[in-house]
Amino acid sequence: MTAAAFEKWVPKIEASLGEVLPAVAEEPSKLHEAMRYSIFAGGKRIRPVLAMTAYEACGGNEPEVVLPAAAALELLHTYSLIHDDLPAMDNDDLRRGKPTSHVVFGEAVAILAGDALLTLGAELLMTRPKGAAYLAKRAKASRVVFKALGTRGMAGGQVLDLEAEGAEQVKADDLAKIHRMKTGVFLEACLVCGGIWAGARAETLAALKRYGAALGMAFQVVDDILDATQTKETIGKTPGKDEKSGKATFVKVWGVAGARRHADRLLSEALRALSPVGERSLALREPAHFVVDRDR
Repeated sequence: MTAAAFEKWVPKIEASLGEVLPAVAEEPSKLHEAMRYSIFAGGKRIRPVLAMTAYEACGGNEPEVVLPAAAALELLHTYSLIHDDLPAMDNDDLRRGKPTSHVVFGEAVAILAGDALLTLGAELLMTRPKGAAYLAKRAKASRVVFKALGTRGMAGGQVLDLEAEGAEQVKADDLAKIHRMKTGVFLEACLVCGGIWAGARAETLAALKRYGAALGMAFQVVDDILDATQTKETIGKTPGKDEKSGKATFVKVWGVAGARRHADRLLSEALRALSPVGERSLALREPAHFVVDRDR
């Protein structure tokens, strides 16, 4: 299943990523090659697609101006994947169907490529969309994103995830907290950014946040299901690795069938949250179904 939003935005996001990333010919070429390798190794571009879809759903009408800022969200996401795959973290040698960055370039360059994607993403968020009219919006969006990446978001969630590894039993509420911080908060931030760039009201931003919270959790539940049920060829990464490494997962807590039911409940919750957005929320309904119904 491919949602119309992905067909519409992914080619434009890909083009924008190509423009904002430094060329391999520019020194230090090895670092730039590593950055481009991880960005263009594949990926669904869910976060920038959601940001652009939210932007239009909230009345935004300058997509070409906003696209580089949305591309920044993909840079930040990819930085987290590079670091997540490192031997000190998940120690994975496959991502998006290709060898991970540290396998191809070595750990030192992989770490620096992640750092460089993080800092370039931050620079873009603080300078794009261009123009004085976006000054306050850039500041607001940057605060939302940087908070989502910090100790109360992605970084903190990763630590909690590492601490839970190998535990005999993890409660569903504790697991939900881990993945809300590790995955959900940044996904929420991407949606809220779209609303901020469009000048949406506080009520609409709150609705986007609730939608993102439910969708982010559904994304992780489906990820756990795919890890337990799919092949390397289907999901593009090593399947069954969570169970082998003793990671806490929703499948471990509820089983595959129970996790599937929970994902469907979260989808319904996400769709209900969109009511304050009005008729334009239809565009955001498709990506939600895509996230929950995907097979990779």
